[in-house]
Amino acid sequence: MTTPPQRPDIARDLINRATTAREHRSKLLRGLLSEAEISMGLHIDHANALVLRRVMGANGWPGRSLVGEDGAEAAWQLALRADTLPDFQRLALRLLTTAVEHGEATIQQWAHLHDRCSINAGHAQLYGTQHRLGPDGVEALPIREPEHLDARRVTVGLPPFTAAQHAVRLRHGREPETGVADRAETERVATGAAA
Repeated sequence: MTTPPQRPDIARDLINRATTAREHRSKLLRGLLSEAEISMGLHIDHANALVLRRVMGANGWPGRSLVGEDGAEAAWQLALRADTLPDFQRLALRLLTTAVEHGEATIQQWAHLHDRCSINAGHAQLYGTQHRLGPDGVEALPIREPEHLDARRVTVGLPPFTAAQHAVRLRHGREPETGVADRAETERVATGAAA
């Protein structure tokens, strides 16, 4: 049985914000957003970072005790997307480090945020958790000493890089283009027209 969070109100807000941001990002990665919607997403990420900064200022890192498992996961997701506030993102990493030491967050969350901060500072990442959409699909951003990558990943409980890379590509793959015949069939089914 899990202990209820001390601040369910904060948990709900963080979870709602992370869910909305995740849905937006999913559409972005599938190429389903207009330029205006992309810009709105950046604004939402910035606003979410400001809310998380306020929560952290009052409570420290919002870990499991404060906001429950789902709330802590949501806080981490918001910190990952706080790219417009790199100083805040590095502060979040420092607080997350302490949270991991106290069992309030996972080492895997720390590794992802560490990589994100490294990439945003113009450095190569250590754990291979950060990707971008390139001309050939999802590709990893630069990795420091790639020959030692899987050994580093083991130390933070991450699976081998090739398995993780495959999972990321499956999760963020673009929907295949439908041909004219497929669109016609889809329209026929949608309108209930007879064959």
